[in-house]
Amino acid sequence: MAVGVLLMTAAIGLLLYNRAEDRAAGESVTGLVPQLREEIAVRESEAQEDLYFAVPGEEEPAPAEETVLVDGYDYIGILTIPALGLELPVMADWDYPRLRIAPCRYMGSVETDDLVIAAHNYSRHFGLLKNLAGGEDVSFTDMDGNVTRYIVAETEILQPTAIEEMAGSGYPLSLFTCTYGGKTRVTVRCDYK
Repeated sequence: MAVGVLLMTAAIGLLLYNRAEDRAAGESVTGLVPQLREEIAVRESEAQEDLYFAVPGEEEPAPAEETVLVDGYDYIGILTIPALGLELPVMADWDYPRLRIAPCRYMGSVETDDLVIAAHNYSRHFGLLKNLAGGEDVSFTDMDGNVTRYIVAETEILQPTAIEEMAGSGYPLSLFTCTYGGKTRVTVRCDYK
């Protein structure tokens, strides 16, 4: 009987901890998006000013992917999934501590048509990805204000070890998160709209 009570207490404690972590993650992304939108507006304004100083006939080299430093982390843009009511900042690099704050670029980029974004399955991150059936709009706004529009092509379940399948999908955008328990990955593939 005592073991049963102990197990129930541990389960309730874990549930409360997970909900607190989920709430904190939601609050962190809510505060970050306005900061990134403000930075994008500043960069767009500066880009317009730079047009007046361009030399005709001179081509500039393609710029490296722009990032913005906020609270010690680099961000590459904002991911928007209207069907899920999500507008999320995307960090430039991933690791487990960063994933607790916001979705992260797992690999690739918009420029190379192979952007892969990972996030925890928090309700305010990618916890509802499994609800996307296909046809939903998704967009990614980079730090220069360029918006790339996508449409959900398919949703699949991958094993955690399926790195090649994740990386070499042929889709310009892939989003993924763990299922509860972490045994598989919900993966959403997006094509250009």
